[in-house]
Amino acid sequence: MINLLLRGWNWCCRFRHRCGYGVHSPSDFYLITFVAYEKLPFYAYKPLHARRRAMESFPHYREKVDKFIFRLTNYLSPLCIWEFGTASGLTTLYMAKARQVPVYTCEEGMMHPCVTALLREQENISIQKGGIDAFLREAGIRKDNPELIHLGNIKHYQEVFEAILPCTNQHTCLIIGNPHQNKEKKEWWKKVISDPRVGVTFDFYDIGLVFFDRKRVKEHRIVNFL
Repeated sequence: MINLLLRGWNWCCRFRHRCGYGVHSPSDFYLITFVAYEKLPFYAYKPLHARRRAMESFPHYREKVDKFIFRLTNYLSPLCIWEFGTASGLTTLYMAKARQVPVYTCEEGMMHPCVTALLREQENISIQKGGIDAFLREAGIRKDNPELIHLGNIKHYQEVFEAILPCTNQHTCLIIGNPHQNKEKKEWWKKVISDPRVGVTFDFYDIGLVFFDRKRVKEHRIVNFL
């Protein structure tokens, strides 16, 4: 009930930030109106929806958010995807279904067998063992060029953010999970928004998007996606 009331309050606060109002950049307007707010069904939604019930006990986004991440992945067409914090594996699956490209995912601790079993069904998902440090070392050996990175439900999000910054370029999009989770993360999210190393940022409440094209004017977009 508290969470529902909080969402209602935030929806009211973000009322004037709906439907791309006030956004003058054509590319940003397109991302908001034709990617975030897209209503048409996609081919993979039905089978992905069927997988959700079994994973409800694990940390996960709302289905609306996972569908947006699916569309975002499809829109950006990345050649390689990284994920830190697999959680339920649902978001991993949505990204992997959107584009048949390598998806590398890892957890800070042990991954639950149910999550592992879910991800093993998708051939382009690679579960990285040995923790985040090992992941980054292997990625350096492979010389990955991650154009989409999901920083999910992990404790050491600040350290991972700093570690992946050297791997980003003007084509990289970083998805930050639950930027409003608590006071500490909210403060960190504000620092990310103002960080001169990043470019345009978007706040969808459940997730934040960070782009790294520093040739663009630095702007922050708040979107009513509740």
